[in-house]
Formats: sequence, structure tokens, C-alpha cells
Amino acid sequence: MVMHARSGGNLEVMGLMLGKVDGETMIIMDSFALPVEGTETRVNAQAAAYEYMAAYIENAKQVGRLENAIGWYHSHPGYGCWLSGIDVSTQMLNQQFQEPFVAVVIDPTRTISAGKVNLGAFRTYPKGFKPPDEGPSEYQTIPLNKIEDFGVHCKQYYALEVSYFKSSLDRKLLELLWNKYWVNTLSSSSLLTVYLWHYITVEQ
Repeated sequence: MVMHARSGGNLEVMGLMLGKVDGETMIIMDSFALPVEGTETRVNAQAAAYEYMAAYIENAKQVGRLENAIGWYHSHPGYGCWLSGIDVSTQMLNQQFQEPFVAVVIDPTRTISAGKVNLGAFRTYPKGFKPPDEGPSEYQTIPLNKIEDFGVHCKQYYALEVSYFKSSLDRKLLELLWNKYWVNTLSSSSLLTVYLWHYITVEQ
């Protein structure tokens, strides 16, 4: 998802996530990019994207991938992880018809500059629900041209706790990739370097 978000540059990109629910935990197992038209301020899924989505999920089931669509992701290049008014509307609609469903926002620009994934997971409150005042939220810088959109809608959704995992197969594949491509990795992509370093070295 991060590499897809990064590939969009300053344009927003969008994709769908597949996974399962275990108790109160939503587990994302896989994701795929959607063929959507993105701008610097929004991403719009057209009919072709919905057809692609349905076909992808159907084909995945035919090869034994039984996970369902469990959420969507999109990028906010350079302006943080939060839901805009359009994002809130999209997520409310998804929760109404595809529950359980989660929205993930990735900031590829801040991911590169910070050297770690800048990602947030969100769900919207039911329409008309007034959340309790929880005091000041975690500080994040929002560009001036986004402040109004952020402020108007920030009480319509809440953030979820995010954690990461990898299987033994993931670990082995990452070790093989690192052993084969570590020189190219170190010289070409700081994002991939951090990713591989974290998952191979730090977690062993």
C-alpha cells in the first residue's frame, strides 16, 4: 500500500484491502490498487473501478483466497492522515452497506521524510452521533488549505489502533530479497531500505 501511495507522487491513489475479522480486530491480509482518477486533493472511483474491484475479488476466491473486502485505502501526499469530507461520506456509505469496513489513509511524503510508515486507520460514527469530548487529540500539522476541511469533519470519525504482523513466509521472503538486493536497495530507495531493515533486523 505504501509503495502504491508513493508511486502516485503528488496525486492521490486508492485501493481496496482484503482481510477478516477476529473478535474486535480487523486483520488486513492483502490489498490491491484500483484504476481510479486521482487529483492533488481527491480520488474518485468511477464505474470501471467498481467493475475491476468485483472481478478481482471473484478471481481471488477462485484461486483459494477467501478473504473478503474489509476496507479501502488512499493517500494524502504531504498533508497527514485524517478523513476529508469526501472521505467521511465514502466511509459512511461503506459502513452502511459493507460492514465491517475500515478506511486507511497513508501519507507517502511524510513516510519518506520520517523514515517510517505514516498511516492511520479510521471508522465513522453513526449519523447524528455526538462523540464525547476527549480533549485535545494527537498533534499533527495540517496545511492551511486543508485546515477547514479537517476541522469541519474531525468529530465524525475516530482513529483505530494499528499494529503490524508478518508470517514466517513473509520473513523468509524478506530475508531472501535482502540477501540478494541489499546493495541496490541501500543505493536506490530509502523507503524500501527502512522497510526491509525494520522487518528483518529489528524484529528478529
